[in-house]
Amino acid sequence: MTALSQYDRLESLGLWRAARTDQRREVIVSFGNATLVVSDAAGRPLSHWSLPAIVQLNQGVVPAVFAPDADAAESLEIDDPIMIDAINTVRGQIVKAQPRRGRLRQGLTAAVLIAVTVAAATWGPALLRDQAAGSLSDLRRAQVGAAVLGHLQASTGPACRGAQGRAALQTLQTRLFGMNRTGQVIVLPGVLPGPASLPGNLSVIDRATLVRYDDPFVTAGDIVAARTRDDDPVQDILRHAGLRATVHLLTSGALPDSALASYAAYLLDQGQPPVTEPQLIAAFGAAKIPTAPYAELRTARGQNGARLMTAKPLGGSEPQPVLTDAAWLQLQSICDS
Repeated sequence: MTALSQYDRLESLGLWRAARTDQRREVIVSFGNATLVVSDAAGRPLSHWSLPAIVQLNQGVVPAVFAPDADAAESLEIDDPIMIDAINTVRGQIVKAQPRRGRLRQGLTAAVLIAVTVAAATWGPALLRDQAAGSLSDLRRAQVGAAVLGHLQASTGPACRGAQGRAALQTLQTRLFGMNRTGQVIVLPGVLPGPASLPGNLSVIDRATLVRYDDPFVTAGDIVAARTRDDDPVQDILRHAGLRATVHLLTSGALPDSALASYAAYLLDQGQPPVTEPQLIAAFGAAKIPTAPYAELRTARGQNGARLMTAKPLGGSEPQPVLTDAAWLQLQSICDS
């Protein structure tokens, strides 16, 4: 069990201020997937912080004062020792995962750059991307996914976290993928060209799909589509970022934030390539949902949907509901509370 999964249901109270001149307000602090979520008493998100970037401004002191980064205007005061320990444990794991920056590392930097350049010329960009993506630990992948999600939220607004809506979303995930499901589904209030899969097992859909299509099978289809991609999401980021960012990842263990921001802008503008119809038909069959309702959404997005309209992934059997009517209404309102 990683530190992230160990603390994913932990919550505590805190005192948060959006700027140094603002008054502090009581908030609820909880963990997302590689993020720290600051919400008001009604569960409405006020801020999302990337866990790997968080700094404690008063080391060894309780109450602990945290910030999303060293230069941020925001601050969060927490006196719950369990939550303080949880945040510091995750940060400690990240520090341990980082390469040591000793003299040997500095002396080898030029040699590594030369070797990587030769490898790029010899193997080609694809194999270099394979090498770079394979070098990332699960914790690093979660860090990359959280960073991209943060850039997305800067444009769309914070992820929707209405309490009843989140419960309905968890029920839907369990129905689609079983009790041993992994990962997290994020609903963003802004419009996306399509579902997105991010490193760290993050699947991102938009509120518009919930509202425009009054059919839970359509939303279920978007979630399944995000999970069905054969491509490693890190690979997609590297393809978009280019050779320079790939080399940076190989030599430093991290991707430039500018590359992640650019990728988030790409997701908002163009979106990830759509999953093929044969892949969707197989995945929908495994999830026991029909393909025809999702065909309408695919067609509206300018994607192929003809085979989905006529496919019978359930072999002619009637599909079982993915949500009750009440739970579906709660999910549709996830951004309203």
